[in-house]
Amino acid sequence: MGAPRPLDLCDLKAISVLGRGAKGTVFLVVTNDGQTLALKVMSKPSMIESRYDPTLNNSYRRMGIEKDVLSILDYPLLPSLQGFISTPFIIGFAMDRCSGGNLSTLRKKQPEKKFSENTIRFYAAELVLVLEHLHNLGIVYRDLKPENIMIQDSGHLMLIDFDLTSKLTPMNVCVLRKSNRSTNRHRRHHHRHHPSKLKSFFSCNSLSKFLSDSSQDKESESSRTASCHSASSTTMAISQKSHSHSFVGTEEYVSPEVIRGTGHDFAVDWWSLGVVLHELAYGKTPFYGQNRRETFSNIVSKPVETVGEKNALRDLIGKLLDKDKNKRIRVDAIKSHEFFRNLDWDSVLEISRPPFIPIEEQIKVQTEEESIDMEKFVKNAAYAKFNLDAKKKPKNTVVEDKYTQHVGFAVIDNNVNVLSCEGDSFTDEEDEGSSLVSEFLIF
Repeated sequence: MGAPRPLDLCDLKAISVLGRGAKGTVFLVVTNDGQTLALKVMSKPSMIESRYDPTLNNSYRRMGIEKDVLSILDYPLLPSLQGFISTPFIIGFAMDRCSGGNLSTLRKKQPEKKFSENTIRFYAAELVLVLEHLHNLGIVYRDLKPENIMIQDSGHLMLIDFDLTSKLTPMNVCVLRKSNRSTNRHRRHHHRHHPSKLKSFFSCNSLSKFLSDSSQDKESESSRTASCHSASSTTMAISQKSHSHSFVGTEEYVSPEVIRGTGHDFAVDWWSLGVVLHELAYGKTPFYGQNRRETFSNIVSKPVETVGEKNALRDLIGKLLDKDKNKRIRVDAIKSHEFFRNLDWDSVLEISRPPFIPIEEQIKVQTEEESIDMEKFVKNAAYAKFNLDAKKKPKNTVVEDKYTQHVGFAVIDNNVNVLSCEGDSFTDEEDEGSSLVSEFLIF
C-alpha cells in the first residue's frame, strides 16, 4: 500500500459540512480532478494547546490513533486514508466518502423504523466479516453502532471512526505477502464500482506503527508476541496484550465487562453487534434507560427481551448479548449459526444488489466564493468549543449552520467525559504514547 499523499488546501473545494463535534469537523470536499472525499480536520493551535491540558489531551491523541489505523486498512468494507493536510491553522486527513448516509438514518426511513430479516441478514453478515478482519489484525473496534456504519455507493457497508480502537493480540497469526498488496488494492477499488466481480478476501497489511508503539492503556496486562510471516521473508514481531481495562464506548452499546472494569477483549464487539441487530429488528436498543446510570444498570443486570416467537435471529441476538464474555458467541459460532444457514460467506462481498443502493447524486462544484473557507470555519469552531485566545476572539464567530448537511458521513460524536453528556461516545482512559500528537502535527 502506498503512503498517503499530502493534500494542498488550494486544490480542495469544501462543498458542505458532513459532521462536527469534539473530535473534529468533517467536510465534503472535491479535488481538482473531481474526486469527492470526506476530509476530517481539527484546529492545529487547539491540538498544540491540548497537549498541556489533561481535559482535552485524550480527544486529540485519539485522532492520531485514528489516522494510524486508517493508514493500514485495505479491505472493501473499511475506509482508506486518501491523503493528509497540514497548514498553520488546521490538520487532518481525507478518507472515502459514502453517499448513502449511515445505517441509523436508513433504519428510521423504514416502515415502523426497522428492517426485514433478509435485510438484517445481509447487513449482519457484512458486519461479521469486517469485525473478523479487524480482529485478525489485532484491532478491537469498541464503538460499533449504526451511526458508525455507512452505506457506500455500491450499497455495501463501510465501518468508520476508529479513534476508540485498541490493539490486542490478533485472533489469528496473519500472513503478509508483499505480492498481494497491489492485488488487494485493485480488488478493493474494483468492488466500489463493480461489486459483482469482487471475491471475498482477507488482506493482512503491515500493522505499521499503530500496532508497534501507538497509544496504550495504562493497565496490568499479559503480553504476547504475534508474528506475520511471508514468502517474501517479511517478518514482523509485535508486542501485544490480550485484554484492555479502558472505559470506552457508547452508552447503549457498551458491554457489561467494560462497565464492570473487569477487562475486555474482542468479545466487546460481538456484544455491540447484538445490540445493533436488536436495534435493526425492533427499532430500539435493548437496554435503554432514562439516564446513563439506569442504562448501565440494565446492561449489567437486565435480561435481554426479544418480542415474538423464538426464531434464529432472536436466538443469535440472545447469544451475542450473553453478559458473560466467556460464554458469548464468537466469530466461528456466529458464522455457523442457524440465522446464516446456507449463506455463502465467500460471496457476500460479490452481491451486486444490496438491499439499499444510494441514488447517484450530482455534486455541484462550488466557485471560490461559494466554497467553505475550512480554516476559518474550524478556527471559529475552536473559539466556540475551547475558548481559545478568548481576548483576541473576533466578533461573529458563531459557526453558521446553513452549511451543515448530515448526509454521506456520520455526525461525529462528542467524545466527552462519561458523566457530562448522555448518548455520545465516551472514553475514560489514560493512554501512554503522547508522542502521537506531536508526530501527527508534523505529518
